[in-house]
Order: sequence, then C-alpha cells, then structure tokens
Amino acid sequence: KYYEVLVGDSQFHGNGALTYSWENILMPGTIVKVALRNRPALGIILRAVSKPTFTTKPIVAIVDPQPMPAASLQLFEWLLNYYPAPVGVVARLFLPPSTAASRKLPEPSESVQTRTPAAIQPLTAEQTAACNRITQPGSYLLHGITGSGKTRIYLELARRSLEVGKSVIVLTPEIGLTEHLLQSLTSLPGQTHVLHSRLTASARRDVWYQLLTAAKPVIVIGPRSALFTPLQNIGLIVMDETHDQAYKSNNAPHYRTDRVAAMLAQLHGAIFVGGSATPNVEDVYVAKAKGRPIISLTSLATQSEYMSKTTVVDLRDKSVYGRSRILSQALIAAVTTALSRHEQILLFLNRRGTANAVLCSTCGWRATCANCDLPQTYHGDSHTLRCHVCGRTKSLPTSCPDCGQANIVFKTVGTKAVLDEVRRLFPTARLRRFDTDTAKPDQMERQLEALQRGEVDIIIGTQMVTKGLDLPRLAVVGVLNADSSLIVPDFAASERTYQLISQVIGRVGRGHRDGHVVLQTYSPDHPVLRAALSRDWDDFYRRELAERRTYMFPPFCYLLKLSCARATHLSAEKNAMKLFQDLQKTYPKLRVEGPSPAFHPREGGKYKWQIIVKSPSRTALLSIVA
Repeated sequence: KYYEVLVGDSQFHGNGALTYSWENILMPGTIVKVALRNRPALGIILRAVSKPTFTTKPIVAIVDPQPMPAASLQLFEWLLNYYPAPVGVVARLFLPPSTAASRKLPEPSESVQTRTPAAIQPLTAEQTAACNRITQPGSYLLHGITGSGKTRIYLELARRSLEVGKSVIVLTPEIGLTEHLLQSLTSLPGQTHVLHSRLTASARRDVWYQLLTAAKPVIVIGPRSALFTPLQNIGLIVMDETHDQAYKSNNAPHYRTDRVAAMLAQLHGAIFVGGSATPNVEDVYVAKAKGRPIISLTSLATQSEYMSKTTVVDLRDKSVYGRSRILSQALIAAVTTALSRHEQILLFLNRRGTANAVLCSTCGWRATCANCDLPQTYHGDSHTLRCHVCGRTKSLPTSCPDCGQANIVFKTVGTKAVLDEVRRLFPTARLRRFDTDTAKPDQMERQLEALQRGEVDIIIGTQMVTKGLDLPRLAVVGVLNADSSLIVPDFAASERTYQLISQVIGRVGRGHRDGHVVLQTYSPDHPVLRAALSRDWDDFYRRELAERRTYMFPPFCYLLKLSCARATHLSAEKNAMKLFQDLQKTYPKLRVEGPSPAFHPREGGKYKWQIIVKSPSRTALLSIVA
C-alpha cells in the first residue's frame, strides 16, 4: 500500500506530502514514524494513493493506531492555505513533541483530586444573562471590566459543554496563568490536562496520546499550541485575555490564534468565546461589522464598599524623588502604608534585567551585541551582558574597551534593579520577581498559592503580572514607567499601552479592599494614559479607530511585512529596493511602503530591511507570497 504522508519536521521545506509504503491499510490521520533522509520524523497519513513511478521508502512504524480527528486534518488544510508556510512546519504543530512511543499512563480515578477545587461563587445576574446569550455554536466576544468575573462565565460554559459529552479547550497567553485557571476548573467533572512548553517533552508526549485516545470529554488548558491537540469532540473553546500579543505566532506559520480558534470551533460545531477587559480595536470593529455578539460586563462580580484612588507622578519634576532614584516619594509612602497593614504591593516595569543600557561616560562607548547591533542588557545577578533578541551573553568589562577608562555606567533600570532597590528600602519585606529570567522553582505558576495566601509582600514583574491575577490582599499597584510602550515604532503602540495600563491597574479595585494606584510617567496628560486611568474604553476606541482610518491601518486594511536579510547593510538595502520596485510595477494598485531598516536591524549576523504592503484585500497579499 502507498500513502501520502504529511511529514512534521521543520527541516522539510516542501509544499506537499511525501509518499511512503506500508503493507497494511491505514486510515487518514494515523500518526506514523518515517525516515526523512537519514533522520526519524513523525508524520500524518493524508490519503492512500496508487503505486508511484518512483521508489518509495517504507513507513518505519505506526506510532498509534488511533487516527487523528477529521477536524484536525481539515484545520491543517485551512491553515496551510490561510497562513502559507512549508508543510513540515505546519504539520509539526499537530504532532506530539517526540518521535518516541508514548507510555501508557494509568487512568486516574475520577474521585481523586490532585488540587483543592476553588469555591464556586453563584452567578450574578449579569453573568447569568451573559451565559444565556452564549448557547449556539459561533464566535462571541466577551468584553468585561477587570473583576467582572469572566472566569466564572468560562466555568459555567465549560460545565454545560461537559454535560453534553463535549470537550473544552481553555487558552491563556501566559504559562504562569495556567495554575490559576486549573484551580478554577478542577471543580468540574472529568479530567483536566495542562499542556505547555515548560513541561518535559516526554510529559507533553504522553498527555498528547492520552488526549488522542480519550473516550470521555476532557478539559485542556494551555497557550496557543493547545489548539492543535487531537481532541475528538470539542464543544467549547475559550481564549482568555484575547487581546494579548502572545497569541500571535512570530514564527512560521505566522498565525493569529483567534482566527485559528474560530475555524476549529466552526469545524466542530462548537462555541468560541474570546474574553478581555481591553479587546483589540480591530476585533471589536470586525465583530460589529459582521454582526457577531459582543457581550458586555460592566459590574464587579463582588459588590463592596471598597474604593480605589489613583496618584499620577510627573517624572519631569525631579523633586518627586527622595530616598530612591527609581521609586517616587509618593510610591514609597504608599508601599510603607500597605506593609504596615500587612497588605500586598505590585510593582510593574516592562523591562527585565538590571540595566538596559551600559555605556562609558568618558567616550560614549555602548555595549551592543556583535550579532544584532542592539544594546545589551546588564544582569546584575550573573554580572553578564545579554542580548534579549539572540540570547548571546558575555562578561561585563571592568573598563571601557575603547578608551580604557573605568567609567562604566548603567542606565534605564529593569526588574532586577527594582528588586535590589526595594530590598534596600524595605529590608524586612518578602519579595518575589516574575519575568522570563525567573528560575523554574520561582515561576508564577509554582508560586500562585503563596501569592494568594499573602506569603509575598511585594511582587515585582513585567507584563506577566498584569493579567489574570486575583489577589485578595493586593492593595497597591505601582507603575514605574507608564511611557515605555508608547515610544515603540508600531501603529498599535497606543493600543498596547492602553491595554497594559488598564490591565495592571485592574489588579486592585476588585472588591476585596481599598486600592491605590501610583502611576509614574513623563506624559501625565497623554490621552491614552488618561483614558486608561478613567477606564474610558469607548473614548479610546473612537480616537484610535479614527487615527487608523486616516493612516490606513487595520482594521481598514491587511498588512504584509516582507523582510530582506543580507550579510552587509548595503546589500540588504539594495535588494530591498529592488523588491520594492518590482512590487510597485507588478502590483500598481497596492500601497507599498519602504524600504526601511527593520525594527531589529541586524539579527543572526545579517542586516535586515523590510517592506510593508497594505491592501483592503487579503487575497492580493497572498498572491505576493504564494
């Protein structure tokens, strides 16, 4: 017998399936092991074919006789056409992380609880009304203010899906938030599985095969990759914090999770719910244009008499500093008061490391990555310089490599510097830092229960601490530099700033206790910050939509970014210009902008230039990359 096999390997750059032989009949969707040149790889049986005219290799082994769901193969075909990429890269998404056979794990008893289930609060009238609107298959946007109880709605919808024998996928942008969702969902019947990259490859492999052969409905929690698990009968897909940038894949295939999730739900006849307190402007505009339900939650799930106040600190006035060059006097006072009341404090700065700029005050030398030409970040705990793009590290020089002077200075602090400063100011406080440099035992998903019990006094972190957390003892939120994301050269910089600030200040004022937000900024009158502080999403939406219409940005067009990487700056510029001229000649009706150096102008030792193509038609852009 002969079969076309979708080989799932990043080194296979073909545009179609490969033909292999096997002595028995195999069903489409069967997972097999094949030889790709001289290395083993996993593949998916696509279809049986007649004997080819060329010599074929035999399939090495049948990994599991249970075929993948037909909907998974349909999603593969759609993904390949909608987000063009090599077959090997796309197929890899649908396969387990290891070519080894799975270990047959014993089925856990349904009566055994590995975690204590969180108490289920009764639905509020607003939550009940929202659940009653989400009954038919289709896509729904759940726009609820922070603290309105979106997770409680997910719980109710998941319960309904499990009761009718259908599985549930719950997506989260941060691995650190999986534990929080797991606590909420363990109160439901059936097995709950967590899948993410911090698990070992063997653990992910074994869970994957368990899901492939699951006879009963299950719940799967994980980041965007959880969409490609081989569940047979899906009734509900939830995408929490749907606005988050982590849902956009930066590697081929460059897919958007919400669109893939909506298609998977359509294939299964399931419900897709995207929830956010700060939905993307584009998502709301498209939902309104296509008549998709937008369900609003405007009230806190926990009604109380507690109040929140906001203090805006103008960093242009140097008198706001006193005992610290990082924390203003107002923020130090708020932290001191909260500590005296045994309350928690969250300090947010979206920069990791100790210092983001290392330079010589004598000659102006600056530490940059030899591979990327980008500033290196100093990490004080390891006394190293690290590039946050390519990951290369080197030791911190004791003197300037150019002039030999020992006048090395550090500028623009990161979370590690904040930790050191807070430890100096509050030596008896219990501290925790959360960012992508955090060691495995201290990562957020492992520390969540300690945070909820109040065993940490001051939490310091990047954007991973701004969403999804509900900490009853949290009373003070300090935003150390609210302007940092506004200066990024991106059309969505204002939107991301609004979302980030709204999310972090939403950690307080959730009905547990009085809250105090201290926001440090160089632009206290910026309209984006004003809208975020007043939680006026409608005003922000109108302003942002008008600006995007003026300058032709999504949702009023589709964007295609074309990158040109060459060994020299001159060669990259020359070839990018040639491509620019060819595009203008071949596609005169499209709007072609550039060429210009990429945001990261040098990566992997190569210089990068880019071209942006805009079009109201997605098909026109696909024709360029086909």
